[in-house]
Amino acid sequence: MDITPEITNRIKQLDEKYQAMGQDMVSYLDGLLYMDYLKYWDYVHTDTLLSLQNPRTNFPDEKIFIMYHQITELFFKLCIHEYEQIAAEKNLILPYLINKVKRIVHYFDGLVTTYDIMVDGMDKEQFLKFRMALLPASGFQSAQYRKIELLSTDLVNLVHKEYATKNPGIKNAPVSEMYEHIYWKTGATELATGRKTLTLIQFEEKYGEEFIRLASSCVKDNLYARVKTLPEADQKNPELINLLRELDANVNVNWCLMHYKSAVRYLQGDPDIIAATGGTNWQKYLPPRFQRVVFYPELWSEQEKAEWGKTWVKKIVPNAV
Repeated sequence: MDITPEITNRIKQLDEKYQAMGQDMVSYLDGLLYMDYLKYWDYVHTDTLLSLQNPRTNFPDEKIFIMYHQITELFFKLCIHEYEQIAAEKNLILPYLINKVKRIVHYFDGLVTTYDIMVDGMDKEQFLKFRMALLPASGFQSAQYRKIELLSTDLVNLVHKEYATKNPGIKNAPVSEMYEHIYWKTGATELATGRKTLTLIQFEEKYGEEFIRLASSCVKDNLYARVKTLPEADQKNPELINLLRELDANVNVNWCLMHYKSAVRYLQGDPDIIAATGGTNWQKYLPPRFQRVVFYPELWSEQEKAEWGKTWVKKIVPNAV
C-alpha cells in the first residue's frame, strides 16, 4: 500500500502529540500493532451484563422484575450523564442546554412508555410471592433517582410541602436541614407510629451523606440554577420552557403514576400491601397530587400546581384514591 499524503500527515500529527507528552510514538505504534481486534461482546461486556440477574426465588417472572429495574437504572445513569455535563459547562448557551434537556426528556419518555412491559409481563400471583422474599428492599431505594431530583432543581423545592408551608424560613436553611425534611422520607415511615422503616434506615445509612454532599455541590449547578444563569430572553425561550415542563411532568407525575398504576394492579386489596413494598406507604407516597413536587414552579400556573397530577391520575388510574 502506498504511503499517501493523508497517512503521512496523520503520522506527523501523532508524533507531535506524543512528543508533547514526552512519549515515544514508536512504542505506541507497537502497541497498536500487537493489540487484538476489539469485539462487540468485549466492549459492551455482554457476558457480564447478562450474568447480573440473580433471583432469590424460583418464580420465573422474578427475572423480568430484576431486568426491568436494571434497565431503569441504566436510563437513570444516562440522565445523570447529561445533568453532569450541564453542571460542568462553563460557557452555557441556550442551544447546548436545549440539546441536553431534550436528551433527558427522551430518556424519561422511554422509561414511562416502556414501564408496561414489566407491569404486563409479570404474573400477579408470582409477583406477590417473590416480592415478599425481597423485603425490605424497595424501588424507593433508587439512589440514582434521588440524584436526578437533586440535579434537577433547588433543594427547597424537594422539601415536604406541608413542612415548608408551616416553616417558610426553611428556604434559607442550611442544606443539611433542608435534607432532613425532604419529601420522600415520609414515604417510608410506619403508618401507625410515624417511625422510619428499615427500608428508609438502610437507605439513609448508605446514601445519606452522599446526598447531602451532592445537594451542597449543586446549589449553583443544578439544572434550575443553570437555567437562571442564561440571559433573560433565553430563559423565556418557548422550546426550553416546554422541555422543562415535559421533564417536570415526566419525573414528578408520569413516572410516579406508572408505579402507582402497577401498585394498584398488584397490591390493592392485598392484606400485606405495605409489607410487599418494603414498608413504603405507596398509597399516600406515589400519587403526585399528595406530594406536589414541582421542579420548576415558575413555569406552571397556580391552578396547575394546585391540581398537580390530578388530570394524569384520572387518565391513567381512573379508580385511584
